[in-house]
Amino acid sequence: MEKSTWDKHNLPCPKCGGSDPVSTNQDGSGHCFSCDTHWKNYQQALDGNIVEMSSHKEPTTFLNSYTGVFADLTDRKISEVVARKYGVRVVHDHEGKVSKHIYPYYNSNEIVSTKTRTVSNKGFIVNGGYEGTGLFGEQLFGGGGKYLTITEGECDAMAVYEIFDKKWASVSIKRGAQGAVRDVRDSIEFIESFDTVVICFDNDKYGREAARKVARIIKPGKTKIVSLPVGFKDANAMLEQGQYAQFTKAWWDAKTYTPSGIMELSSAKDKWLHRETKESIAYPWEGLNKKLFGMRKGELVTLTGGTGLGKSSVTRELSHYLIKNTEDNVGIIALEENWLKTADGIVSIEANDRLYLEEKRKNYTDEQLTELFDKVIQKDKVFIHAHLGATDIDEIFSKLRYMIVGCECDWVIVDHLHMLVNQLTEFDERRGIDNLMNRLRSLVEETGVGMFLVSHLRRAAGEKGHEQGIEVSLSHLKGSQGISQLSDCVIALERNQQAEDSQEANTTKVRVLKSRYTGDTGLACSLLYNTDTGRMSEVTEEETLEGLPF
Repeated sequence: MEKSTWDKHNLPCPKCGGSDPVSTNQDGSGHCFSCDTHWKNYQQALDGNIVEMSSHKEPTTFLNSYTGVFADLTDRKISEVVARKYGVRVVHDHEGKVSKHIYPYYNSNEIVSTKTRTVSNKGFIVNGGYEGTGLFGEQLFGGGGKYLTITEGECDAMAVYEIFDKKWASVSIKRGAQGAVRDVRDSIEFIESFDTVVICFDNDKYGREAARKVARIIKPGKTKIVSLPVGFKDANAMLEQGQYAQFTKAWWDAKTYTPSGIMELSSAKDKWLHRETKESIAYPWEGLNKKLFGMRKGELVTLTGGTGLGKSSVTRELSHYLIKNTEDNVGIIALEENWLKTADGIVSIEANDRLYLEEKRKNYTDEQLTELFDKVIQKDKVFIHAHLGATDIDEIFSKLRYMIVGCECDWVIVDHLHMLVNQLTEFDERRGIDNLMNRLRSLVEETGVGMFLVSHLRRAAGEKGHEQGIEVSLSHLKGSQGISQLSDCVIALERNQQAEDSQEANTTKVRVLKSRYTGDTGLACSLLYNTDTGRMSEVTEEETLEGLPF
């Protein structure tokens, strides 16, 4: 190429498609510093390309952005082999230096967006958006495996892959530390297909905090967090400085994430004196408030009662109340009903009508039903387990954790405990319940979630059963003493279903069997079930005796 004076810069390349890698001379010639092509008449080549492309479908915005060539990422010490593996292209400036990186993001095996990063100022532009995309590099390792490393940046993921000589899977979150939980939540099934997940975020306050939050989402015991040596910001910085051995050691020395639980008490005096006030939220029924002083996050409340005594009705009332009266997110795992019935129950409370009955539902237009639904089922606030019949304890527990940490639910309702252990023998059932209650208790302590757990009663001994309204005690809890021991509060429902008086047959007594917060136990209130509306309303003893309509 003859030496000439460069006249114009940052022009598009008609060969490789780069948006700005071409410079031209005063004589009309041009050179692409991305694909190393030279033209004696650049404009003619460009016009010819335009004519040639006119018969083709116009590329999308993000595909227009996916230009450049495969080459070494010289500014990051990443080889062309690894860059090509991840589909990363570069654009060179007129001096032949790397000026831009272009990272592709996939939906399955199809590129749907790109991120273009400018080397000089480290700024980036996303073309196409992240909606529907996996983690950076996720499409390469879809079959799971032994190890997966998750980093905070694309170059860090490639750096880890480079350091370990392309042996194990390495991916990156999309949105940085602030969006780490969301990114991991969206790809949780892919992540948990690996035996061990190693989190290697940036060595700063935000990276370390994000790593801990992400670790909480992933199945317990599976996740390790890398602590990088002082002076190194990330994995790519260690690659750039040739610190392969140091990084490898830090990676192998990564500690399995476990919530901290041991403290030296005298050192916590200030925290004890100036503790965070535990806010109470009133129950929908005054009698319970007098006994319990409301419901609180960080507590495990067990609701129990015989079959058909209104446990589901009470949980629906509580779900609706929390959704409508707080800003908190609410999660519901109802193992004996599909998500449609769960949604029906909540919207029925809003309608003050039994919409789960077709005879009732047909009296409403679609517009009316839509309005009722939107009033209570608010976007990104209500989360429901949508897989009827899934009873594997580890699977359900993982989804529960995901609801709490990934979906940021402040309150969760699990209905019911015994559905998780119904396939075990009587002996194994007790042991299984003990184990499950310990895990639930630990989860409540770790996350600070408010949890309502529905539990069944064992069959009553004697002439009368629970369906005849006998008084419930803690000894009636089915399967294990762990339920009463590990619950902060136990609330029992009593109702004589066989009563000749219809009002008595529809009145549920609410009895507090345990209250760790107040210590106050005994009969709290009575709830009258309205067979027309499906609602449960608090009534006084005098009102009950007077025979109020229902």
